[in-house]
Amino acid sequence: MITTRFTETFGVDHPIICGGMTGVGTADLVSAVAEAGALGFLTALTQPTPEALVREIARCRDLTDRPFGVNLTILPTLTPVPYAEYRAAIIESGIKVVETAGSNPAEHVAAFKAADVKVIHKAVAVRHALKAQKLGVDAVSVDGFECAGHPGEEDIPGLVLIPAAVRQLDVPVIASGGFATGGGLAAALALGACAINMGTRFVASAEAPVHANVKAQIVANDERATQLVFREFGNTGRVARNAISEEIVTRSKRPGAVFEDVAALASGVRGRTRVLQEGHMDDGLWWAGQAQGLIESVATCDEIVSGIVTDAEKIIDRLAGLRG
Repeated sequence: MITTRFTETFGVDHPIICGGMTGVGTADLVSAVAEAGALGFLTALTQPTPEALVREIARCRDLTDRPFGVNLTILPTLTPVPYAEYRAAIIESGIKVVETAGSNPAEHVAAFKAADVKVIHKAVAVRHALKAQKLGVDAVSVDGFECAGHPGEEDIPGLVLIPAAVRQLDVPVIASGGFATGGGLAAALALGACAINMGTRFVASAEAPVHANVKAQIVANDERATQLVFREFGNTGRVARNAISEEIVTRSKRPGAVFEDVAALASGVRGRTRVLQEGHMDDGLWWAGQAQGLIESVATCDEIVSGIVTDAEKIIDRLAGLRG
């Protein structure tokens, strides 16, 4: 067993996180991650209302008695999101750890800390991580450029970003972006992180609530099968490469292009419905990281977590043996 500041702080067996993923982070997946001894996060905004989130938290508790948390991602939206109500639902449900991401989480961190809720904030730059630490978060998850989702605009890979963050932060650092193997966990620990955060790897799990075509596509894809979108609009995202992502890139490069030119193609509802639920792999935008190139099979969450930890322990032992 690998014990770190992360496992001690958050009361889990293994230094592995399944971070929040819209449309994927439901009780089905998160309870399985928890049962495997890792820390999973339900995604608050996957649920249509705060009341639905309360029910999903209860459903997860019916499936596991081990620790899990809730992700609250704060982003600009066309339709206002009742963030304060979601936050209240999390606190009143007795959740003890929250993952925040997106915009400045100051208001939410203050409320969570007042309710004795531990907070992990996701950041894509050292300066943002330092601001989060100043707000009083309990840990920072640092996303390298390899990650799915929004890697920021500075293109710093984890090999540089993670130790740069560790060097300046006092709170535990969680390495995120490009992790899917025991070698990745061992490397993250060597860089000074105390855990890894995986998204794409857990999408290719038996328990992930997505169509089998999505899981098979992740296994078939290599490390080149992602694409950066929305860069022209200052909101870069890394997604799986498909016909929709290619068309978004083409339209975005046209002189005078604005987000409205790609909005229908980029619709989150479309991606979740047509791809994640129905398995039409070229009919919507879906998120995946470069770690696709390291994923060779669909497995249960228990197999994923135990395999990664076992491989990391073997690597650490082998490297320790080289000292003589």
